[in-house]
Amino acid sequence: MVSGFSVAGRLKGLVGMLAMSVGMVAPVQAADQEILNSSYDIARELFSAYNAEFSEYWQQETGKSIEIKQSHGGSSRQAQAILQGLRADVVTYNQVTDVDILQQRGKLIPVDWRERLPNASSPYYSTMAFLVRKGNPKQIQNWDDLAREDVSSVMPNPKTSGNGRYSYLAALGYAQKAYPGDEAKSDAYLKSFLGNVAVFDTGGRGATTTFIERGIGDVLLTFESEVNNIVAQNPDAGFEVVVPKVSFLAEFPVTWIDRNVERNGTEAVSKAYLEHLYSEPAQRLIAGFYYRVHNETVKKEFADKFPELELLPIEEIAGSWENAMQVHFASGGKLDQLQRR
Repeated sequence: MVSGFSVAGRLKGLVGMLAMSVGMVAPVQAADQEILNSSYDIARELFSAYNAEFSEYWQQETGKSIEIKQSHGGSSRQAQAILQGLRADVVTYNQVTDVDILQQRGKLIPVDWRERLPNASSPYYSTMAFLVRKGNPKQIQNWDDLAREDVSSVMPNPKTSGNGRYSYLAALGYAQKAYPGDEAKSDAYLKSFLGNVAVFDTGGRGATTTFIERGIGDVLLTFESEVNNIVAQNPDAGFEVVVPKVSFLAEFPVTWIDRNVERNGTEAVSKAYLEHLYSEPAQRLIAGFYYRVHNETVKKEFADKFPELELLPIEEIAGSWENAMQVHFASGGKLDQLQRR
């Protein structure tokens, strides 16, 4: 069987060598086409590898070269930048609401954008997991451990990051199952859970830096893909991955920005860039970065990388994303109430 991480590592190495070789040649010839991908902040390595794979595919298909530029950050901030004028051709986000806002506030995409690509325009998915320090000294195994007085955690801010909202909603889903029908106990758990967060970073990569480089916290809460890649990239650090048996279904929606691709003249290549994410080679590449994919052949190849879980959809936890945003994450909502001292 092909090792997922070795595939990703080799591709990243090829990207690096390509960049070095290009840098040694002067002058650099301009590409025939150029697009901008606005993405969430821990997707840098994934899309660096995917861009190289797609560029080769596009050259073979059309005979044209392409330069793919990236803009990374908390997905909510990335969406806001587009509303303020960033002319991204495509978005590859980690939460549906950050795409919806482009339609609701900017009318940049149609209402039915989720119906334009398979799996509700989500070519891959993930869930929330824990990264703990060597030997797991606090013996953190499940969501209830994150409310203990002796546990300190690090996670992205739910106000600025889809990653952070997923962690909050996963904890809420746990509380609803642990205390069915008892809102007071659920709130008490969430209050302790949030109170134990030592740092709320603006995005997932910032939270990773805080935990690893600054040494803050007993546990990092982020995507399963991120924690597995951290362990693979830091083999001597002794970090360990803990994946709770019940967690949140984190979908990764993508779309082209209709108004921008029309103005930029990039509609065909932008659509192809996203459609190619569903191809078997791209799904294999994505799985190599520890994201869960839909392609059945690739799923079987990487089955040993992904434990069987109960993944709770947003509908089961909060009714809908619209309801979750209004009830939990709006100013003065449940999140703000739970964080009041």
